[in-house]
Amino acid sequence: MKYRTRADLIAVVLSSAAKEGGAPLTRIMYNSFLSYPQIKQFSQFLLEHGLLEHNELEKVYKTTGKGFQYLELYKQMEELIKIK
Repeated sequence: MKYRTRADLIAVVLSSAAKEGGAPLTRIMYNSFLSYPQIKQFSQFLLEHGLLEHNELEKVYKTTGKGFQYLELYKQMEELIKIK
């Protein structure tokens, strides 16, 4: 497995939460291959910066508009530095 940067991990977490209706924290944790303490740290960071939102009633996390902007820019950056 290759080393993942913080930007890579943020993109994986936001992608997992971007699915229709959001996703519970455990599903995001499994999709991103992070431990529970790591996903708690990342989710808190993303909530504080407005990239992720938490729905208390449904107990799911959803990617915000700002989070979708991050994902779009991340994809563009990936394409720019792609080595063939």
